[in-house]
Amino acid sequence: MKIAIAQLNYHIGNFESNEEKIIQAIKKAKSAQADLVVFSELSVCGYPPRDFLEFDDFIDLCEQSVKRIASHCKGIAAIVGAPAKSKLERGKKLHNAAFFLNEGEIKSVHHKSLLPTYDIFDENRYFEAAEKVECIHYKGETIALTICEDLWNINGSYLYKNSPMETLANEKPHFIINIAASPFSKNQAKNRHKIFEWNAKKYALPIFYVNHVGAQTELIFDGSSSVYNKNGEECCRLNSFEEDIRFFDTQELDDVKNHSELEEEKYSLIENALVLGVRDYFKKLNFKTATLGLSGGIDSALTLAIAVKALGSESVIPILMPSQFSSDHSIDDSIELCENLKCKAHTIEIEPIYNSFGQQLAPLFKGLDFDVTEENIQSRIRGTLLMAHTNKFGSILLNTSNKSELAVGYGTLYGDMAGGLSVIGDLYKTEVYGLSKFINRNDEVIPDNIITKEPSAELRPDQKDSDSLPDYDILDEILFQYIEEHQSPQQIIKSGQDEQLVHRVLRMVNINEYKRHQAPPILRISQKAFGMGRRMPIVGKYLI
Repeated sequence: MKIAIAQLNYHIGNFESNEEKIIQAIKKAKSAQADLVVFSELSVCGYPPRDFLEFDDFIDLCEQSVKRIASHCKGIAAIVGAPAKSKLERGKKLHNAAFFLNEGEIKSVHHKSLLPTYDIFDENRYFEAAEKVECIHYKGETIALTICEDLWNINGSYLYKNSPMETLANEKPHFIINIAASPFSKNQAKNRHKIFEWNAKKYALPIFYVNHVGAQTELIFDGSSSVYNKNGEECCRLNSFEEDIRFFDTQELDDVKNHSELEEEKYSLIENALVLGVRDYFKKLNFKTATLGLSGGIDSALTLAIAVKALGSESVIPILMPSQFSSDHSIDDSIELCENLKCKAHTIEIEPIYNSFGQQLAPLFKGLDFDVTEENIQSRIRGTLLMAHTNKFGSILLNTSNKSELAVGYGTLYGDMAGGLSVIGDLYKTEVYGLSKFINRNDEVIPDNIITKEPSAELRPDQKDSDSLPDYDILDEILFQYIEEHQSPQQIIKSGQDEQLVHRVLRMVNINEYKRHQAPPILRISQKAFGMGRRMPIVGKYLI
């Protein structure tokens, strides 16, 4: 059997666009004489549709779209993902389903069995799990059709009581198809490989895996659809971070050679993911231009470099807002960066505005020393100016905070935490440096002085981040152990970290939860990003 894998970039709720892409891929596969073309999980409506699924009209539009797609499946079969209405008397009204289309109609509907409810997933909120599973019989082949999580219940990480693949294996299928919506993270390629290798070896069956590509707000889908032979060897992987369609003969999998590297460099993956995240956010919201504040520091420099690669230099407006505390080199470095990226920089001096604030507040603050209040005023002035620019010119403000700062509350609400999208909010500060150096691997895009100088918010004379924070190498390790690995203070201390520092850092993380609840959406590149995937109580006492 000749199978086509169609890895496409869908837009949630954009049925016309999604349907057109699917139909065009069906036509292309048919012209290549494919027997079957496979699309990803919930491809008809986009993933994740979230509370759109609670609208009856949304479900009706899904059904109508599936029927229209089916009408094009003559002389070829297709598998598409969409929600399906449940026929059960009890339980939720919908199933996460895969539709097998052939001869111009819907031949069978297959429901997802294992519904993930962890991290960014919340499928049990909307869907009812499958009551039974069965294979597809087509052109003399028996196909085990699974939907994403249905293959993830493997030895060593059992999250569910049942395994749909064990049931499907009783029908002695010839191969497995897995349609998925698997978001990108730095380690996801290794996790997927483990899953598919295990299943292929256990059942001695080839696996055809098709994933979404594109970004849906904070979630980035890398595609990386792949084919495994019965020995658990990945014999081909589709392009990452772009649409792709490939054709495979089920009898020739062992002869398929992948001429590209299956393992990519960490920072190459992160850069590609963030560029796609920014590009799709603007494209799918139909915004054309981005605004950001440029401080002369590494965070805003990296954000600008990513934004320019995603949107083009003419579509990104950097604004310099120096104060009396800004160093000359910060201004010069920012101007050099803009020249390197061919961006037109704008400058607004904030000292007069800051002085005006001081004059108006003087009676209220009489006799009180300069402190974080005056620092935050500067940040909020900048935030107000940036938002004024976005309002006037219809752009989106890009937030430039990194994960280390967001973790410990090193940011100002309604100031430098403002924005419509956080580009590097899932990058620890050490990763910000690592990605910046990677971007400079061939040419100096980000001026070297920005990378090598000691970081500072420049909100008071001679200020340095190290005045209030430990070295980022130490801080980030503690944060990673706590946020990503869920280690207790005792476990972190046993790893060699200073006891007082550990308690201080964890306290900063926990008492600043309220700030992160007000942060913009953060592009997710780790397995535990701030936002929808990390749900912590704001007023919790634990570890404080």
